[in-house]
Amino acid sequence: MRKLKVGIVGCGGIANGKHLPSMKKNGNFEIVALCDLIVERAEKAREEYGTEDARVYTDYAEMLKEEKDIEAVYVLTPNSVHAPVSIAAMEAGKHVMCEKPMAKTYAEAKAMVETSERTGKILTIGYQSRYRGDSAYLKQACENGDLGEIYYAKAHAVRRRAVPTWGVFLDAEKQGGGPLIDIGTHALDLTLWMMDNYEPEMVMGSVYRKLADQKDQGNDWGDWDPAIFTVEDSAFGFVKMKNGATIVLESSWALNTLDTREAQTTLCGTKAGADMADGLRINRIKYGRQCMEKPNLHAGGAAFFEGKSEDAQDVEQRVFYNAIVNGGPLTVEPRQAMVVTQILEAIYESGKTGKPVYFD
Repeated sequence: MRKLKVGIVGCGGIANGKHLPSMKKNGNFEIVALCDLIVERAEKAREEYGTEDARVYTDYAEMLKEEKDIEAVYVLTPNSVHAPVSIAAMEAGKHVMCEKPMAKTYAEAKAMVETSERTGKILTIGYQSRYRGDSAYLKQACENGDLGEIYYAKAHAVRRRAVPTWGVFLDAEKQGGGPLIDIGTHALDLTLWMMDNYEPEMVMGSVYRKLADQKDQGNDWGDWDPAIFTVEDSAFGFVKMKNGATIVLESSWALNTLDTREAQTTLCGTKAGADMADGLRINRIKYGRQCMEKPNLHAGGAAFFEGKSEDAQDVEQRVFYNAIVNGGPLTVEPRQAMVVTQILEAIYESGKTGKPVYFD
């Protein structure tokens, strides 16, 4: 299998915690250029993951101009520059893997889709939750019609006290929001994908900043600084789809609740329902009785064999590579991710105005 030459824009936490280790494990990627505003971060990533002659940049435009051999660019920056970097990369003839969320605004996401379609360059978004074993199983059940018509769903992204205190997560200008756009985006993407429904009609939202100024925080990652906490600490949305289906989205970094779930979905259909509260569970009526099925999603089973399952982030890299090199299908289509951003933006807008947001 041939090597794919790539450039990295953004060498922070998501690059080092997710993409770079998975590309290294895959073995079919050559990281030949790395860009970050903080040059030391790019240099450190080059030492661990780059080729021997990999070059370091602090300006992504310069990287795109000079690195003619790069086939793909990974956009792993704060949300505010997802769109401009992705668009510039595609205009320069590069395929793009952009981290979630697709963009800060629907207009930016739409511009990214239009650029991809005009240039013919592949664009996908880092919604790795789709590649988990439970997600893949449930998607197959949905596609097979096992749940029937899915008319009610919940998208779960709730933490009790787990506010990220590093990077720019608390910066509204750079991120566009807090838990809704950070982790709520995963839950909503997973839910829409399972329902195969990307036609919202109306959104109502409530956005709160209720706990951010408290001093007795009990945060998993240490105390946050209320002075720079300019985003919400929780947000909730009610989404009515054009076919009548309803989605309730809940997201928080800090909420006084014990019912914590992240990147999960609950689906209710005419034939069966499903949730991920205690592993994947499918509930139905069978032979006149209520029953619950819990598939075994772990490989192996024999006493002499320990099966191994592939990590979601590793599958993500393989799918992107295969799409570029072999023309394989994308799991995350850009138009799907665009609708996720459209709904998130509407929840924020409704939260500000107190009014529903309607779509054409």
